[in-house]
Amino acid sequence: LGSIATKSWPVWVFESDFPFTFVFTMWRSATVAVVAALSTLGAGAFEVVELFAPSSERPALLKAAESLPKLALNEEEMQWLHVLAEGWASPLQGFMTEAEYLQCLHYEHVVVNGEFIPLPVPITKTITKAEKDSIAGASKVALTSPAGNIVATLEQPEVFEHLKEERAGRTFGITHPDHPYIKMINEGGDWLIGGKVTALADFKYDDGMDQFRLKPSELQAKFKELGADAVFVFQLRNPVHNGHALLMQDTAEKLKAKGYKKPVLWLSPLGGWTKDDDVPLKTRMDQHHALIKNGVFGETPVVLAIFPSPMLYAGPREVQWHAYARLNGGATHYIVGRDPAGMKHPGTNEDIYHMWHGAKMLELTPGLKKMQLLPFTFAAYDTKAGKMAFFDPKRKEDFVSISGSKMRKLAREGQTPPEGFMDPEGWSILVKYYQSLEKPKNIDL
Repeated sequence: LGSIATKSWPVWVFESDFPFTFVFTMWRSATVAVVAALSTLGAGAFEVVELFAPSSERPALLKAAESLPKLALNEEEMQWLHVLAEGWASPLQGFMTEAEYLQCLHYEHVVVNGEFIPLPVPITKTITKAEKDSIAGASKVALTSPAGNIVATLEQPEVFEHLKEERAGRTFGITHPDHPYIKMINEGGDWLIGGKVTALADFKYDDGMDQFRLKPSELQAKFKELGADAVFVFQLRNPVHNGHALLMQDTAEKLKAKGYKKPVLWLSPLGGWTKDDDVPLKTRMDQHHALIKNGVFGETPVVLAIFPSPMLYAGPREVQWHAYARLNGGATHYIVGRDPAGMKHPGTNEDIYHMWHGAKMLELTPGLKKMQLLPFTFAAYDTKAGKMAFFDPKRKEDFVSISGSKMRKLAREGQTPPEGFMDPEGWSILVKYYQSLEKPKNIDL
């Protein structure tokens, strides 16, 4: 970072987590976005550790697990099991033990063989006092899905107190009970259980999207098959507009100018739990498919693959998790957005986190010190050109801002946004979704 940081370049990022907002009017000496190139993390960064039992051994292990004490996983914990089993959180071996949990809360890393590994968000399973008593003395327990099926075992269980306020305060910087993830923490059990996990089943959702749920090892193989010498990943939990697409195209061109022969775009929508007012995964995937089909990203090869993690809305902490997990999936470059993984404070309706601290933390994180920064100009709607274009402060009057609430209103009303803002087919998918929210529901009397 020295050659970049010492030049005092302004640190700006392209917005990715805030739907539809696409114009920025603040700048210093220049207006640039930041792509964090996370090419290496040191030894073990790409050594994915999967936690699946061999297929041939699963029937016997499942039969043996039937006699074990059982603990039920809720939806969020099932998603964390998915993350763990496929190796997104490598080298973590299971739900966090007390030592790993404390390192996570206080260091935003876990320490493995003396090396700091960026794992800044708690990956935990909660249990109640009654559940704690029911497994007392057990050396192994079975974990069941929300449907009641045995999906994994947990060996040498370690139970420790779940100090909920401390967890919330350290993870989010706030303890407000109306934060959606903090609400889940408070509703969870008063104890945490950690230990080595062995997954006894593959993760299938039967929602028509399983073919896009590729494991990190499968993604690495896919990128190798494509001949990629650079993989730039775009984290998504909202639909894509043409400003995003313009940035993706420009990223590919900049990488080629740096000597890369075959950059590949990994479009990586978050597939786990999100808060109620976020666009659901199926709608986002339908919109992404339309954009890819219609060539919105240009000639760059695109791999659309779901990231199974739940969302926390933990700001700078969470962006480190998002970046590190994608590295395990084979990414070499990570595009970080304005206020990534942020949200409005439930009490004040102001941003919880500073808009640029997520990007700054990627520079400062001990486990991510080898990142590089690539500058890109912002994309905004150019009223003269009638399309998304890179923002030019010399003629700022030509660029307009349309808020996310305004765009959602247009979609609900079936109206059309400015031409060139979003692929028409992609927009129609969003219109259909938002209008479906307005339809009255049948009431059974």
